[in-house]
Order: sequence, then C-alpha cells, then structure tokens
Amino acid sequence: MLKPYRAPFWLLGRHLQTIYPAAWMRLPQVSYRREEWETPDGDFIELDWLAGSSEQPLVVLFHGLEGNSQSHYSLRLMARLKRENWRGVVVHFRGCGGKPNRLPRGYHCGDSPEIDWILRRLRSLNAGLIYAAGVSLGGNALLKWLGEQRLAARSIIDKAATVSAPLALPTAGHVLGSGFNKIYAGRFLKTLRPKALAMIARHKLNFDVEAIRAARNLWHYDGLFTAPLHGFKNADDYWEKANSRPFLMTIAIPTLLINARNDPFLPERDLPTAQEVSPSVVRDFHKQGGHVGFVGRDAKSGQDWLPERILCFLQSGT
Repeated sequence: MLKPYRAPFWLLGRHLQTIYPAAWMRLPQVSYRREEWETPDGDFIELDWLAGSSEQPLVVLFHGLEGNSQSHYSLRLMARLKRENWRGVVVHFRGCGGKPNRLPRGYHCGDSPEIDWILRRLRSLNAGLIYAAGVSLGGNALLKWLGEQRLAARSIIDKAATVSAPLALPTAGHVLGSGFNKIYAGRFLKTLRPKALAMIARHKLNFDVEAIRAARNLWHYDGLFTAPLHGFKNADDYWEKANSRPFLMTIAIPTLLINARNDPFLPERDLPTAQEVSPSVVRDFHKQGGHVGFVGRDAKSGQDWLPERILCFLQSGT
C-alpha cells in the first residue's frame, strides 16, 4: 500500500490546491481516439479512448462538473494507464464532449441511469476486467449507482474508485454558496450558463432566462435549470435525491473513497465514518488535497500520487 499522501504545497492552503491544482505540475500529453455513442433515448455521448493491450483491464473514468478528457485528473490517470499498457476511456457526460445535445437533457450529480447503460454496454463489449473511477460529480453518480445495484454491480465491473466525491451533497451544495467558496461556483457557472441558455434557445424551453443569467451560486442555478430540466422540484429536492451518502452502506464491490479533510466543498465533519459505509468500501481521507487538488508525489516511487493511488487500489484492493 502506498504511504500516506503528503502535499508538497501545503502552505498554499486548500483554495489554491482546488482552483489551480494543475499549475504545480507539468501535465502529460495523451492521445485519444474519439467515439460517439447513441444513447437509449436518441441523444449521444462522446467517449475518448486510450489504446492499450486487449488482455489488460479497462478503466472507465467519469469526470467532474464541466470536466472532460483534458482535465488534469483525466490526463494524469490516462498517462499512468498508458505506462501500464492498460486500456482507458473518459466518458463525457452530455454536453461536455464539445458538441451540443440533440435533446433538452444535460447531466447531473445523481445520474445513475446514465452510468448504468454506459457500464452495461462496456461490459457487453469487453470480456476482461473493468474498473470504474469517478471524480467529484462523476464520483457521486458512480457511488449512487454502485449502492443501487448492490450485488448486481459485480457482474458489470470489478472495482471502483472515487476522488473528491461530494459525500454529503446537500451540505456541499450550500457550502459552495458561501464565503470564499463562491469563487468556485463562479468558475462553474462561467460555462454552465452559456450551455443552459443555448439549450433553452435551441429547444424553445420555458425557463426564466434572465434569472438564469443573474444566478450567482449553484443553488440558484440548479433550482432554475438543472432541477426542473431533469424532473426535480427544486435545488434542495435535486441535491437530496442525487446524494450518494445513503447508498454507501449497500456497495458490494471493492470501492475506494479518496477525499481531503480540507476539501472546501465538503467539511471534514461530513466525511462518512466507518459505520456509514459497507465493508467493501475503503476510506482514504487525507489532511491535504483540497477538491481534486492532490498534486503530491508518492513518497516511495516519486510518481504522481493520485493516479498511483488509484492504480494501487485497482491492482491490490488496498
């Protein structure tokens, strides 16, 4: 098992770790093969594939809010898989691959049905080991799917790992609307708002355009757009029903939770205890790291800590 993570930039604090995690490292270049899949409801998603040996495991990565295959965590994990000659694929949630959706449908924190059909299709196309990883929003949706599927998940994937999943989503959502954390909401809204307004115009949807333009935090934005678009009453209803926390006790395959105790999105007091997760879940909570800001090096190998930790778990289960 890898030695405990120690961030070399601890003096920068949780906020700089979170806002600019990739600024402290040289990101690898990764060559992908783009593939487009039709969705069961007549839309499409885009997947970026990393080539590897057909005899090696496949790692499926679900990105975070407004992430993609060029996000720092995607490039770092895929580069590590390439060195191992493993296969990898970054699944873009709807609207995140560079092209607008055909349908008035986006993605959200609790979109486990989307996770389900994607993983089942990947299983039908691959006979070997399949591992799933999820970052932030993608991690929450993956954990919700794992808990919903229970033992049935064993026939689809073999292990899972999540990074900075908001394990108490209602708390995380409200925390993002206060104090310094408003800067994160502003960064997300910078790309979310234009996509929402373009979808409304394209499909002639009945939404309050001016209110969406004026939204200054995710509670307002989700209440005005994300929630009603996907069948929720309001932001609070969405966050409560999308929350992965109630499903942690029913996860039945080996699953790693990587979180930082100084994550500005999730206060340390809200991290789950050992009694709140199933015996299949390994909690790996670290003093530093911010939100997806794990930029340290493994003390033993000198390699990029985050992908090393994920790969170590997928290989050994610890």
